[in-house]
Amino acid sequence: MPFDDLESFISALREAGELVEFREPVLVDQEIACAADRVSKLAGGGKALLFHRPMGLDGREHRAPVLINALGSEKRIAMVCGVSDFEGLNKRLSALLETLQAPRRTLIEKFEVLPTLKELSGFFPKYVKKGPCQQVVKTGDAIDLDEIPILKTWPDDGGPFVTLPLVFTESPTDGKRNCGMYRIQQYDRRTTGFHVHTHHTAAEHMRQALAKGEKKLPAAIAIGGAPAITFSAVVPLPPGLDEMIIAGFLQGKPVKMVPCKTVPLHVPANSDYVIEGWIHIDELRREGPFGDHTGFYSLADDYPVFHVSAITHRRQPTYMATVVGPPPQEDAWMTRAIERLFLPLMKQTISEVIDYRLPFAGVAHNLMLVKIRKSYPGQARKVAHAVWGLGQAAFTKVIVVIDESGPDITDEAAVARYVLARLDARSSFEFVLGPTETLDHATRALHFGSKVCIDATRPMPGEPGTAGEGSGITGIGAATDARESGRAGRFPAPERPPARLEIEAARSWMAGDNVFVIEIEKTRGHQAREIANELFSRAGDAPLPLIIILPAGLIPQSDMQALCWAALANIDPERDIIFDEELVEDHGRKRLVRHPHHIAIDATKKDGRDGFKRDWPEMQLHSPEVLKRVKELLASRGIQMPTDFLP
Repeated sequence: MPFDDLESFISALREAGELVEFREPVLVDQEIACAADRVSKLAGGGKALLFHRPMGLDGREHRAPVLINALGSEKRIAMVCGVSDFEGLNKRLSALLETLQAPRRTLIEKFEVLPTLKELSGFFPKYVKKGPCQQVVKTGDAIDLDEIPILKTWPDDGGPFVTLPLVFTESPTDGKRNCGMYRIQQYDRRTTGFHVHTHHTAAEHMRQALAKGEKKLPAAIAIGGAPAITFSAVVPLPPGLDEMIIAGFLQGKPVKMVPCKTVPLHVPANSDYVIEGWIHIDELRREGPFGDHTGFYSLADDYPVFHVSAITHRRQPTYMATVVGPPPQEDAWMTRAIERLFLPLMKQTISEVIDYRLPFAGVAHNLMLVKIRKSYPGQARKVAHAVWGLGQAAFTKVIVVIDESGPDITDEAAVARYVLARLDARSSFEFVLGPTETLDHATRALHFGSKVCIDATRPMPGEPGTAGEGSGITGIGAATDARESGRAGRFPAPERPPARLEIEAARSWMAGDNVFVIEIEKTRGHQAREIANELFSRAGDAPLPLIIILPAGLIPQSDMQALCWAALANIDPERDIIFDEELVEDHGRKRLVRHPHHIAIDATKKDGRDGFKRDWPEMQLHSPEVLKRVKELLASRGIQMPTDFLP
């Protein structure tokens, strides 16, 4: 059933047993967010939480309840989209996206999409003169953002942040609307920050405004309303496709849009809150830090200021929020839904793709697993470059490619074992430089760094390290593991972990059979590389497990999900994946040769001693006091939670 507003969605959650309610006062400063963070780490994402009496630090109790973790499970996202599970969502929406994005070259192909376009036209937004979001209108001196229960989510956040804002802007050149989800920090009663990344549409709208000599851009921030709109705002849609059309398609009827009171924009009429105003593009103010979805605080920086010209809301609004931090969180389930939605499009664009996966530990942009049908040498690398050419997939830091002989891509532990057993420093790694995710703190420069393809496919004749390398063999014939059959001097598997580095490591352990973890207290530049080289030297020609070097105390010992998260978050791959290399002379020519089974990853904090020129953020953690209070709060509802940052 479609949900017109949050009230009907909350009723459905309550009836389905998907809602935990709190009627005692709970602080908007960290406590509500901490509770959501803990619950989101339960199996399946936990339940949605509704806090009826959010309270400020000044003791003032807010009138509006706070709904959080509402979209934090497959079941709840499916409810919003009118299906039973992600497979149903895939069938319902992905075919539509595929139709809209596929190029149509012939007249027949163009006629074929007419029925879809006709159906879609029935879900175009409907413009109305008034709506529930404007039952209360406040302008001038009545504007007060403090009346909204905006959450502070982590202890070192720069202030309260609106974390599920539906930010509406329009292009100053062609008038096309965009609904994005950008970070909004409250500064005071009437101003906020406007944190938008350079790759996002609202940033382009600001650039267009400046090109026309305009220093202000109207914007409207809607909160709550029909949950299908919130989900549509996070889906990376084709350029020019209005998010409100997709929301209408999902909820089975058009989204009603009402004109704003003080800016020339329209917003969903059933929103709970709308904050209207103007982005002052040339007025910059320090925004952040903010505990982000990477698990680290994004650094404070200067962003445009948003001046509020009106606040409108329902008579009885609900404030919808989320918390982002070390995975898994509510956003991980939205990413999983998006992953399933775009599989058909990826398969259409890259025909050999069988399936792909965005593990939660990769926080959407740090890791992608891809399974392909392999037919020729170098195909894994071709696929990786094709993925890096697909919209926001351009920011994917690590792409791991396996072929049809590998395990089910959804069995992440099996894929990890499969890949680790096949890593070969001579042939598994393909590094590239290019644009990176703004929030990636480990890159050598803001928005720019390295990415890597790890080729764990079955080797074929002609690929590096095989008997047919450089021979021109096409790979036509029996599908055999050419590298295994053609490689001489295969090293035996290690029987025990390498010797403990007493002088360097505070602690070390084996993570499974193929990964050796060392924690260090950093005392000098390039320390991890020195440790890796020492281990390589001690091993001689004997193989080593993959070595991961971490800062001491960053993660709980033997937590594989946390280990994966930390190793991905803290690297610029080309810089931080370390090989055992030597220069050899072969027939009068010198070349660099890698030991096939000596590989280390420097996942330590980088600083000026390493030649790193950016600030390095801290991991976000709840304070012990907040954890203690939230543990007692959840226990009163029968929810027993761990206090580690990952379960």
